[in-house]
Amino acid sequence: MLTRWQLGGISALISMLLLAGCQTERAATAASAKNAGGEAPARSRKVKVASAAVGSISRTVEVNGTLAAQDQVAVAFKVAGRIDRLPVDLGDTVKPGQLLAGLDRTDFDLAVAQAVAALDQARARLGLTANQADSRVDVERAPLVLQAKAALDEARLSRDRAQQMYDQKLISKADFDTADANFRIADGRHQDAIEEIRNRQATLSQRKTELQLARQRLADSELRAPIAGAVLAREGSVGQYVAPGTSVVTIVKMSPLRLQLPVPERAAAGVRVGQSITLRLENDSNTYSGVVSRLSPAIDPANRTLLVEATIPNESGRLKPGSFVQASLVTKAGEQAIFVPGSALVVFAGIEKVFLVEQGKSVERLVRTGRRDEGRIEIVEGLKAGDRVVVQPGNLVGGTPVEIESE
Repeated sequence: MLTRWQLGGISALISMLLLAGCQTERAATAASAKNAGGEAPARSRKVKVASAAVGSISRTVEVNGTLAAQDQVAVAFKVAGRIDRLPVDLGDTVKPGQLLAGLDRTDFDLAVAQAVAALDQARARLGLTANQADSRVDVERAPLVLQAKAALDEARLSRDRAQQMYDQKLISKADFDTADANFRIADGRHQDAIEEIRNRQATLSQRKTELQLARQRLADSELRAPIAGAVLAREGSVGQYVAPGTSVVTIVKMSPLRLQLPVPERAAAGVRVGQSITLRLENDSNTYSGVVSRLSPAIDPANRTLLVEATIPNESGRLKPGSFVQASLVTKAGEQAIFVPGSALVVFAGIEKVFLVEQGKSVERLVRTGRRDEGRIEIVEGLKAGDRVVVQPGNLVGGTPVEIESE
């Protein structure tokens, strides 16, 4: 006979078999219903859509660069001397011709006075008065030449008389030779007098040049700004003796500035002189602008970039040479492109896609994007104008039934 425990185990086993049979029957019934086309419709999802629209956009290249001064000049004296004036210092704004430094004038004033005296002496030797112009010098009427001319005329007359008397056998050949020799001597002295006057004229020109040189050295004893700008450095000090060419003040031109940009080779083909450029500085909310002014003739083989220089106006002086800037170079302005809202783009594992609505279902579409501009994204490839894309798709997948909530 079976014990009570054995009877209980058999009863539990029978109950489990009956339960499994019921579940199998229900599964079979459900499968039959599915095969008969009785599947319940999936629940649709409400979505918002926007149409891909054509708009204009400016093609730009984003690069980092450094501002540089258009001109930077180390100003030095052309003459040697001791500095006795230095009225400018670091950061001072200067104008062209403004006094930067000055040397002790004593030696230069004395040199000018000496040159003036030498010039007056040269004029006096030519018989010129204080108010008489140098151009009025007549060699033939110079006192020295007139004196030699008179002696020459007298010697000529004496020789002519001696010639007549010799022809008449009134004097000897020796007396005639003496008169002829005196004439030749007088003629030579006359020529010497003319050459002396011409030499004195040359000396006069030399003295005039020496005076101009002395006055120029006096002017060079004052150091003046060659350009407008600001003092970048002051290397000299009052009382210092400086040699010619020793830098005393360095001036940097503040406007316009020169922006140097290494543009990648792939974008260099679109860069042209005259294109606009905008730039931003760190910790400065302002945006500055300029134009491309120069292009390097060759690509740098070391980093595969093209050096581009832009001219940046800086009348306010807020920009500083040497500043690091982020620049946007506009290579094409107003180009037509297709845009969708930025919230329509889904990016996963580097793959960019959007969802379209076609025949009441979501359709996944791979795209290639371009620039981002004011909440919109340029679609370079994958869409055409008028395609309806889902805005904020979230976890939407392709093939899901959708219902458009609003356009």
